[in-house]
Amino acid sequence: MNELHRSLADKIVRHIRTSAMERGQHLTEASLQSLFGTSRQPIRSALGILADQGIVERVPNKGFYLRDPDRIAADPLPAANETSDEATYLRIAEDRLSRRLPDRVSETDLMRRYGVSRLGLRRILTRISGEGWIERNEGRGWTFAVLIDSVEAYRECYDLRQAIEVHGIRSPEFRADPAVLADLRRRQEIVADGGWRRLSQMELFEANSSFHEGLAALSGNRFLVNTVQKLNQLRRLIEYRQTLNAEQVRGQNAEHLAILDALDAGDTGRAADLMHDHLGRAKLRKARAEMFSGGPAGGPSKGGDT
Repeated sequence: MNELHRSLADKIVRHIRTSAMERGQHLTEASLQSLFGTSRQPIRSALGILADQGIVERVPNKGFYLRDPDRIAADPLPAANETSDEATYLRIAEDRLSRRLPDRVSETDLMRRYGVSRLGLRRILTRISGEGWIERNEGRGWTFAVLIDSVEAYRECYDLRQAIEVHGIRSPEFRADPAVLADLRRRQEIVADGGWRRLSQMELFEANSSFHEGLAALSGNRFLVNTVQKLNQLRRLIEYRQTLNAEQVRGQNAEHLAILDALDAGDTGRAADLMHDHLGRAKLRKARAEMFSGGPAGGPSKGGDT
């Protein structure tokens, strides 16, 4: 099985699990292509993998349809083996967080370090680049982005998020689109309805990120939403590394739903106040986190924040 296709299949499963999709829903290649930033052929192959597993149904001349959402309600796809793209991706992430990789790296050094082919490495680097934590140099090699990976960086991140996300809700240009709010609520209700126990760390991070990015998009300010997206990309790795605190996830989820309740009631002022307090509590948790004891590459903390 091609590891790129398998990785895409895994991403599609996570998308289904966190999007409240119903049986029979059409999974279009075009929408998934836009979501994952890849071409149609890999998407088609990934959907083929899911069709073989009975998760989606291939209908001739029509495409792929969700066959059994309950089939993936609890269990993700099988874990990647030690030589897969996914395993190498995770090793690069851990080495970068632990400062074992320098800011600038060459493909030759990475191929030697991880025992992968140039083609395989480029697939992985393309994924990492798409997630925003590495960039190709104009000449040779690659440069890692500065990550949000210390107490100070997290404080600065949440200070900025408090300023811009709260302003976005208070802005005269904010439009509480009912369809967008309903979609965000469906995703949060998945978490409330047992997802806080069932979903993986990565899936919970994506659900939380989509909530904040969705509200930022309603601000009417393209630069605001782009900034929120970029901040989420920069903190992605350290959030994945944390030890999940399920009760903390439930609390964050309840706060998300309270913000949506205020917006549905037309009370943007209350929603903005709730967002300010929500991000402030997350900032305080990070200040107390043990994940940074002993430096940016310290041990894990106790929960993935919003």
